[in-house]
Amino acid sequence: MNIQIFGKSKCFDTKKAERYFKERRIKYQYVDLSKFSMSKGEIKSVMSAVGGLDNMLDSESKSFKSSTVSYLAYEEDKIEKIMHAPLLLKTPIVRNGKKATVGYCPEIWAQWE
Repeated sequence: MNIQIFGKSKCFDTKKAERYFKERRIKYQYVDLSKFSMSKGEIKSVMSAVGGLDNMLDSESKSFKSSTVSYLAYEEDKIEKIMHAPLLLKTPIVRNGKKATVGYCPEIWAQWE
């Protein structure tokens, strides 16, 4: 397994995801979205795994509400916006190769083991 966790340091669900993998002694790579962004390839990979970009966006966050991303017509423009403002994403985003989840999903991660 090659687990990557994209999250925010102050996100409760991100901490729970990290704890889930630590308890099972599964190695993972943590990427703090407040410091680093996802690449275009990573965003597209997660999009295809979770059913589209809208499932990745945190429409309840302050960042999203003050952003213009919901007014952008083209998906490529939205991806560019997210690359420059990764806090628009729901967290945690957990990737395992081509599989991915958004949010705290231990029932899906258990199937990966």
